[in-house]
Amino acid sequence: MTTAPTVDLRHYTHLDDVWSTLIDIYAEVRADRLHDPHYSVARFGERLSRHGGEPGWQAVVGWDGDQPIGYAYANTITSSQDRWWQRIERPLRDDLTNRPTIAVKELMVREGWRKTGSSQRIHDLLLEGRPEVQVTLMVNPKAGDGKVQAIYERWGYHQVGDVQPSPDSPRLSAMLRDIHAPN
Repeated sequence: MTTAPTVDLRHYTHLDDVWSTLIDIYAEVRADRLHDPHYSVARFGERLSRHGGEPGWQAVVGWDGDQPIGYAYANTITSSQDRWWQRIERPLRDDLTNRPTIAVKELMVREGWRKTGSSQRIHDLLLEGRPEVQVTLMVNPKAGDGKVQAIYERWGYHQVGDVQPSPDSPRLSAMLRDIHAPN
């Protein structure tokens, strides 16, 4: 890990306050995949708009001066019947899906701030003070040749199933951990 830059982390609870920042970071980080319909900026905008209207939406954006360096955002999963749980291919035990849960929907850090600890700081601040007891996310197990999923495993997540959120999306690993898991 390289030396961590001075990054100011800010919470947001209104999507309109950070819409263009999230879109710009997404477009930069996903530049090599934007030709794929699932990863297009338009499709991300559709997902972001839907997520921004869901219960408990919150984002954390990291800033290096006036430059945004990355973000994470999440929503509350409100019931065991939520589409988040229903799309996982192997049914989960009720004691997992009935617990208050936050779903991290996106976590992205721009190239120049990777391997600095910024992504974990953004992630951890997003979870700080949340009323839920567990956190879930989905990750492409092939991303970074498996390195991205390995990072989440180091952060205390474990795989609970596989999911394909939409017909043109890659198959993802659904992961879960307690909010206050040791890092």
